[in-house]
Amino acid sequence: MKQSLIIAAIFSLFLGASISSEAQLKPRPDAFPPEADEFAPKALQMASSVEQMAGWDCYPTYETYLAMMQQWVYSFPNLCHIDTIGTSIRGRLILSMYIEPTTDDDLYRPEFFYSSTIHGDEITGFVMMLRLIDTLLHGYGSNPQYTNLINRTRISINPLANPDGTYYRGNNTVQGSRRYNANNVDLNRNYPDPFATTKAALQQENEMMISYVSAHNFLLSANLHGGSEVMNYPWDSFTSRQQPHPNADWWEEVCRRFVDTSRAYNSSHFRDVNSQGYIAGGDWYVISGGRQDYMNYVHNCLELTMEISTQKSLSSDRLPEYWQFLQHPLVNYIAEIHSLPYGVGIVPTEAKSAVSVYPNPAVGSIILRGFPSGEIAALCDIAGRELNRFTIGGESTTIDISVLPAGIYIIRCAGGITKFVKQ
Repeated sequence: MKQSLIIAAIFSLFLGASISSEAQLKPRPDAFPPEADEFAPKALQMASSVEQMAGWDCYPTYETYLAMMQQWVYSFPNLCHIDTIGTSIRGRLILSMYIEPTTDDDLYRPEFFYSSTIHGDEITGFVMMLRLIDTLLHGYGSNPQYTNLINRTRISINPLANPDGTYYRGNNTVQGSRRYNANNVDLNRNYPDPFATTKAALQQENEMMISYVSAHNFLLSANLHGGSEVMNYPWDSFTSRQQPHPNADWWEEVCRRFVDTSRAYNSSHFRDVNSQGYIAGGDWYVISGGRQDYMNYVHNCLELTMEISTQKSLSSDRLPEYWQFLQHPLVNYIAEIHSLPYGVGIVPTEAKSAVSVYPNPAVGSIILRGFPSGEIAALCDIAGRELNRFTIGGESTTIDISVLPAGIYIIRCAGGITKFVKQ
């Protein structure tokens, strides 16, 4: 069965590539990194101290980046702390700023995750995420929107996922940064792929990121890239005609709100791929081993790929300009976690970890364990497409699966999500 699934996935990739090429869209920078952009001379001004980042028109040296993260913790000890995700192959830190007020309440706060620069030369998002951290922390208590958002949400922001690629020529410059990690591997082709075989051994940066997201219960996330300006929603592994994402309608509404808010501040942006400014990933170009599909499928986390600048390494003097039209949509996207589609999130990790299916693999029927009685559950296929809905009848509910073809299936509801194999 595994072999047939792999063959089907490979066939889908070739079919998807041919369909997307017919659309005559701008080539996806993920698929065709333009060499001219990687090495074209630009004004990449570096900040060698925290003070030099005050105007946000510089890129920080590696040491300045670490100092900025640490200074925020010193300045806002009751509002944030640093999570160390891990280290790169060359020993550079991969960090996330965790923002949540220190309180005595038992309020459940859904977890949100921003991550940027998995491709080391796509560095606009690196500075945007640093400025977002600064804006949220300084706005808490004075800006009602930011205060309310932080009070209701656990926010994690990883500004730099591939430090070895970004600081390829040394800690003091981002000039000559490159896409790959120190092992010359594209980290956004290296995640375990639920639909195809992985092309290379799992890299250290991704292994640590997987451990980090597995220890959390992220419900909504985004991965920031550069090279185009477009919101890229799942799936990346298929065209929308082959395998539409089960929440495609919701994704389009979210993307439309992001683009419309951005264009209210600068109407010329998010137009280089198509007129609407968003697209299903596989309709642009089919890829495998991407983080977006991994997060959506394996972790039930709705992750979006944000291509936020036409140049991968944006000239530093243009960073303030880009912040003007990205600030509000970036903040608003965090707030989307409070209006998730049916079956995503809603309850904390402890409740989700209790659900299970027995037996697994199964033939004629399965027993659901741990799902809350009275909840409406959805039976979905491997791509997340809903096949049927039913009501959980009690602590253990028996479901007839005899008519299902052999394969992998998902059961999800507000009380949790689990997978099973039909033999």
